Amino acid sequence: MHFLRFFFFVPQMLLFAPEVWYNRTMATKKFFSKLKVHFGKVSAIMIAVFVVLLAVDLILKHCEEAYDWNFTVIPRLIWVESGYRNTGAAFSFLADTEWGRAFLIILTLVMIAVLCACFLFLPERFILLKLALAMIVSGAVGNLVDRIAFGYVRDFVWVNMFFNQACCNFADFWIVFGVIIAVIDSLFLNEWAILPLTARAKAAQAAAKERSESQGNEDGASSDADGKKSDGEKSDDSDEKEDK
Repeated sequence: MHFLRFFFFVPQMLLFAPEVWYNRTMATKKFFSKLKVHFGKVSAIMIAVFVVLLAVDLILKHCEEAYDWNFTVIPRLIWVESGYRNTGAAFSFLADTEWGRAFLIILTLVMIAVLCACFLFLPERFILLKLALAMIVSGAVGNLVDRIAFGYVRDFVWVNMFFNQACCNFADFWIVFGVIIAVIDSLFLNEWAILPLTARAKAAQAAAKERSESQGNEDGASSDADGKKSDGEKSDDSDEKEDK
């Protein structure tokens, strides 16, 4: 019985496979056809922010290494101590593996490519999200330069967080602050916000809802008009038959 089921199931799958592939291909083409590159004044400013943040991170890393910094910023909370080198990711993840460096470099390159694509396709009105992406990419590139050039990341800022000490650098700060800005903006501030708190976000969501409802009404009206037209054509055909 199982053999017979398999025997009848395989030809059906082969028959439906081209249709499924065609539908998915058309859906993918339709999705990408809606994408549009948005690059204007806001994007240019955010690229300048990216360059500045990247330069600050690399300059501070060089100064820490050249001048052997050791001082306290906030007692028992933030202090600077030179000499710590992280061959892995955050919290020394993959630090003791031979393939960890190559994996982290490839993963960072993929992440940077995805974030840059999001930056280009994101409309100019999403200022905070573009800022967040610029900060995250600058931090990722800063640490990527260290991994490629030295094989490790130069960390020198110690932070006491939740009774745990963690060593990081300014590239890590850019990434963390960028993620925080993106989360806050996506949750509460922009027109895609899940819980909109600003008047601008509420107005944008109300306008989008009205546009979708009006478009739905137009589609319904056009379908009704097409239905009436087809009914009229059928009635004309029936009248011609009766005359004959």
